[in-house]
Amino acid sequence: MQNYNNLNQFKAHQKIKVGISTGDPNGVGIEIILKIFQDKDIFELFTPIVFSSIGILSDQKKHFKLKTELNSIKNINQLSSQKLNVIEIASKNYKISFGEPSKESGEIALNSFTDATNALKNGDIDILLTGPFDKSTVIGQNYNFLGHTEYLNQELNGEAMMIMVSKKIKIALITEHVPINKVSSYLSKKMLTKKIEQLSKTLKFDFGIKDHKIAVLGLNPHAGDKGYIGDEEENIIKPVIKDFLKKGLNISGPFSSDAFFGNKHYLGYDIVLAMYHDQGLIPFKTISFGEGTNFTAGLDKVRTSPDHGTAYDIAGKGIAKINSFRQSFFLAREIFLMRNDRIKSSF
Repeated sequence: MQNYNNLNQFKAHQKIKVGISTGDPNGVGIEIILKIFQDKDIFELFTPIVFSSIGILSDQKKHFKLKTELNSIKNINQLSSQKLNVIEIASKNYKISFGEPSKESGEIALNSFTDATNALKNGDIDILLTGPFDKSTVIGQNYNFLGHTEYLNQELNGEAMMIMVSKKIKIALITEHVPINKVSSYLSKKMLTKKIEQLSKTLKFDFGIKDHKIAVLGLNPHAGDKGYIGDEEENIIKPVIKDFLKKGLNISGPFSSDAFFGNKHYLGYDIVLAMYHDQGLIPFKTISFGEGTNFTAGLDKVRTSPDHGTAYDIAGKGIAKINSFRQSFFLAREIFLMRNDRIKSSF
């Protein structure tokens, strides 16, 4: 990852359209978006389009005493290149209740996300950045997915894979929003093989790491302890790793998670492959919380999101930090341009 604090390193002609779903308006998402686009220099790189309501953004702009310039539009043809564009998809009269999730705030968050996803599918925007919402407020409103990743997997081409990215570490997940008592049933040689193949392609084509090193974590405590604490390592993970080694892939494991991260072995690898959500997210957030990005790999379009949730506990207080959200913009841009360069070079 590059140093995204120095905007002078980027060229103006690389400007791209970024669609933004706000997440729950009662959380910190809109506050952070408004703060980021106070910086006029960022408009040299992005034309931002927020899927929300000019009323909602104006109210929060006033509440936080920000100077972000807004442009209300009805369609993508009315974009301003120097203002934060807002496509109207929600009631202008919605009253913000910071820190209080509700059915109405969930509906606004969901409409923002699905409309932005449609714009991504249709090519109206180049990349998508999604703000966090509360699953309890959106599931059931014609939406029965456990996260953004699962919905995008249905709507876009390819097979989604969750990768957490920061300057310090990258961690990919085999399973995402799966209950811990069901993780083992999801694992198979076929599934693990497919995920590792996909991960290798992502490292090569999205991150430009041709000669990459992959570390694979075990599923069980002590990576199974040679079969005494579970047999998934012996019967699934080790045979798959052995097959990839024969093919020339630089891959190692399975490692016991505690020792692997405790001894900072992750520093010797380009990416770590975790078997389940918390196995990957706990060390990632311990090492990089507030600086990381969630990248949905494996799809034909680029989507990223910050590494934090709605943060209802600090919503409305004006203290939400922009780092992770901001990093998410630049990582998505970097991957989008890398993909475009690869397409151009193939002709």
